[in-house]
Amino acid sequence: MPERIAVFDNDGCLWAEQPMYFQAFFVFDRIKALAPQHPEWKEKEPFASVLKGDMKAALAGGEHALLEMVMATHAGMTTEEFEKSVIDWLATAKHPTTGRPFTEMVYQPMLELLVYLRANGFKTFIVSGGGIEFMRPWAEKVYGIPPEQIIGSSIKSKYELRDGKPVIVKLPELNFIDDKGGKPVGIHHHIGRRPIFAAGNSDGDFEMLEWTTAGKGSRLGMIIHHTDAEREFAYDRESHIGKLEKGLDEADAKGWIITDMKSDWQTVFAR
Repeated sequence: MPERIAVFDNDGCLWAEQPMYFQAFFVFDRIKALAPQHPEWKEKEPFASVLKGDMKAALAGGEHALLEMVMATHAGMTTEEFEKSVIDWLATAKHPTTGRPFTEMVYQPMLELLVYLRANGFKTFIVSGGGIEFMRPWAEKVYGIPPEQIIGSSIKSKYELRDGKPVIVKLPELNFIDDKGGKPVGIHHHIGRRPIFAAGNSDGDFEMLEWTTAGKGSRLGMIIHHTDAEREFAYDRESHIGKLEKGLDEADAKGWIITDMKSDWQTVFAR
């Protein structure tokens, strides 16, 4: 059945997102590496906050601020060069509190759900506020979701010839923010079908769940509620990352399932 489309947020839904978005660790490492070439960053925000170690201030602008930093640190690179930088970083980078590689901070119950849905005729898509080109190099290996089934935020690119070879080059200009109301728009542009299942964990996913479950026929929305401070992290209404307030308040009325990580998940991480 071609209408069997399932969409998932990534950060906080398929893998962890605390103490900050994992892509932010990648971008911050890039800023620190490039800082000697950019003395102006010592005074310019959000770079100054990154170099001072004030990550909360650096991310005060949310996904938009993160993409601004991506533009500053990656514009001019080809898409192949950017992909290599992501793969190289993931090969050595570790989560600051667990010491695990970031690609091992994925949720076992969600991996099982992805497998179950695909076994029952669903196409599974990621719809994330994170960068589309940050997720594409590793998502198929980790989640079984191929690059063409990933929707995310992006900066603009252009086609050009370098040394006679055609390449796609990243530009210092925002293209699309795939968050909040942008998520249904991204789904419409990339997929062209309204999903019948959507999973998220924050108010940034609210519109995606709302649009998915507003369609005709049987539909399901699911919110992952981070309640397990021992095995993962506990946060919702007051969190600076993955804030969940509106979703908690309206889930019952909208018929969405709230999955309580502490009580509903026997296992959290995949390994």
